[in-house]
Amino acid sequence: MKIPYSTTPLTFLPWPTVRWRSPSLLLVLGLVWGGLFFLNLGLGSTTIPWDQLLAIALGRPVDNPVWANIVWQLRLPRAIAATFAGAALSISGLQMQTLFNNPLAGPFVLGINSGASLGVAIVLLGTGFMGGVLGTLSVAMAASLGAVAVFLLILAIARRVPHNSTLLILGLMLGYVSNALVTLLLHFSPAEALRLYLSWTFGSFAAIHREQLPIFITLILAGGLLAFFQAKPLNALLLGKQYAESVGLNLRATRRQIIASTALLAGSVTAFCGPISFIGIAVPHLCRGLLKTVDHRLLVPAVTLLGASLALLADIIVQLPGSELTLPLNAVTAMFGAPIIIILILRRHS
Repeated sequence: MKIPYSTTPLTFLPWPTVRWRSPSLLLVLGLVWGGLFFLNLGLGSTTIPWDQLLAIALGRPVDNPVWANIVWQLRLPRAIAATFAGAALSISGLQMQTLFNNPLAGPFVLGINSGASLGVAIVLLGTGFMGGVLGTLSVAMAASLGAVAVFLLILAIARRVPHNSTLLILGLMLGYVSNALVTLLLHFSPAEALRLYLSWTFGSFAAIHREQLPIFITLILAGGLLAFFQAKPLNALLLGKQYAESVGLNLRATRRQIIASTALLAGSVTAFCGPISFIGIAVPHLCRGLLKTVDHRLLVPAVTLLGASLALLADIIVQLPGSELTLPLNAVTAMFGAPIIIILILRRHS
């Protein structure tokens, strides 16, 4: 089904559909991801030479055995986490923008992120418990429970509210309520608990331990697979509610499945990596510009690759290669990403 860009609600970037370039661009995006993944393994406070990095990957002896430990124990889990987190946020952002017909919608518009933040705030600010792997796991579990609680509430509301715009407003209101409760906890918390919570809000791909990666990857794959099967329904939603119903689409069931996919993707990332901004909103717009299409059968794999690549790039910048210092992840994603989107939009309207 061809969907020219000019017939869709998201017409702020009026590009036509161009299919012949899509496979080659997807290949390029895949190569970019592979290159950034390799760079992420080699760069950091200790720079590992490329020949030594290749030897580590092939299981050959290296000049410094410490390098192998750095790659296998620290950098590889971090690069894998960045890949899956970036892909998850981008897919969920794409779904939310289409579902709500809102170019500013992101993966956290339903209040799922705020629910996860409330769960973490209760653990960190209420108990101050965050020590070692067990403490990190307790934070992830608290964030997961908070996200699941909001998700179940949203599903219950979705059964009674027929309009997406109303659901969006209710989701935002749930987010405000969660943030208000977090603010109250912050107000009555000691300085050390405040520091721990603030550190979590910065976001980090290094927060996931190797033991937690299988759980994280499984959740992301489940949400991503659900999103993949929603590509055609999302295409139908682009042409309006009446068209979607005319081709036999069950709008309520489709909406619940999209919400479930977003909850799995965005909730998992928030639980294990903290609230990460920008990627989920910006990547879908970048992919629409690169592919010049709004066909979700192409956009879903495209945002997966580009989101993973941008997350890896952000993680490289965060580590300040050659320095012992690190930057807050959220500051990097917003500072370097938002101006790119502004420039692209202004150039298209000039």
